[in-house]
Amino acid sequence: MRLLTLILISAFLFPFTINGFAQDATIKEKIQQVENGLVPSMQTEGPTSYNINERMAFYHIKGISIAVVHNYKIEWAKGYGWANEEKKLAVTTATLFQAGSVSKSLNSIGVLKLVQQKKIDLYADINTYLKSWKFPYDSLSKGKKITVANLLSHTAGLTVHGFGGYQIGKQLPTIPQILDGMKPANSPAVRSMYQPGYKYEYSGGGTIISQLIVMDVTGQQYDKYMFDNVLKPMGMTNSSYQQPPAGKEPQILSTAYYPNDEVIGKYHVYPEQAAAGLWTNPTDLAKYVIETQLALQGKSHKVLDQETTKIRLTPYVDKSAALGVFIDNLDGTKYFQHSGVDEGFITQYYGSLEDGNGLVVMINTSNGNSIMPEIINSIAKVYGFKGLYRSKLYKIMPLTDDVLQTYTGQYELDPGFILTVFREGHRIFGQATGQSRIEIFPEGGNKFFAKEPNIEVEFVKNDKGDVVRLLLNQGGTHGAKKIK
Repeated sequence: MRLLTLILISAFLFPFTINGFAQDATIKEKIQQVENGLVPSMQTEGPTSYNINERMAFYHIKGISIAVVHNYKIEWAKGYGWANEEKKLAVTTATLFQAGSVSKSLNSIGVLKLVQQKKIDLYADINTYLKSWKFPYDSLSKGKKITVANLLSHTAGLTVHGFGGYQIGKQLPTIPQILDGMKPANSPAVRSMYQPGYKYEYSGGGTIISQLIVMDVTGQQYDKYMFDNVLKPMGMTNSSYQQPPAGKEPQILSTAYYPNDEVIGKYHVYPEQAAAGLWTNPTDLAKYVIETQLALQGKSHKVLDQETTKIRLTPYVDKSAALGVFIDNLDGTKYFQHSGVDEGFITQYYGSLEDGNGLVVMINTSNGNSIMPEIINSIAKVYGFKGLYRSKLYKIMPLTDDVLQTYTGQYELDPGFILTVFREGHRIFGQATGQSRIEIFPEGGNKFFAKEPNIEVEFVKNDKGDVVRLLLNQGGTHGAKKIK
């Protein structure tokens, strides 16, 4: 877990291209509203909105691609910024990004296609279908067997959260080597943490086992099976699980960036295809969103029928984690969604279970999660997508210097990763190991917040009134013990 760094403003404008969809005046007006209506998740002085180019410059974001789904149709799609700044290649709606863990959503469709064809039992022991490798059960599984449903819903009790990928040209491991943590794999072995079905525990490692099941059951390379049976039927013909996609013009593949303008070796290669290997764009992902919505209504079955789609979108063990997707109930509206992060790429999609609405945002810079909620807020506000607009208004409550001083010190977020809280005059700052300092503001009691990036901090006191730890909320809550 890392804190986002504070990014300085650099003023420059980005080129953009508009999609090929017919756009009337109303849609063009909505696009302009979205572009000029970015709203931070945290505000202190009443509603404030920004232009997308301004925020891209502020956060040092190279490229963004967006698609909006409205009434079961792609209403518009558009690219902003650079796919490759050095070569002056602009992001277009054809530009392909790495989708990160969104790959798992499409993977689940491929696996469930085999279930639908009765080639796999969703609730049978995974070793029934594994031929080239067997899962080594041990005492931690407590005699219980892992099922395909467990793998797809992250309830198999397995290790390995995610994968870092490999630099272009490096030797790639086989799937069995990845699962056993054997060189040249750069991730640990995928093994039991506790018995399957006990609780939700996100595991990209479990997804890789499902990838091997697909390969062993079909006798095909994973990327070929997925293109022929999932991507192509849904019209996602520009997308691919190949590493990297073959036959694509170099300018179609986006470069990956860090926020300091450093290029991430162009991009990383992911043999962990099912978990992180999908190359796609928002237009293709929007086709997947729409097909899922229509299949749920029984109005389409390009890959999965209505019954199988309902199973896929039903949380399993956990209240949110379904099979390859997460189900969010936001202000009474249910969405299926997934986010994705590969090195230098960030993706988020939402699709409503009713009404046929949704959005897809893909970004080619590693700190894209700073601008992501602002874009989603803007789309949600313009289109009235209930529950997706999430911006909170904070009021700064000044504290005396003596009170501020009680919160200063060092807090250990992870071994060797320290958040130092210090005071300068009437202001208080936080600075994580190797990162820039960030000002935090008191909002009352022991709670503080940061404006850029969006962070909430709560200091916890013991019975004597001494601060002993803090809780940091940024993409989840993380505890840190005060060590000094």
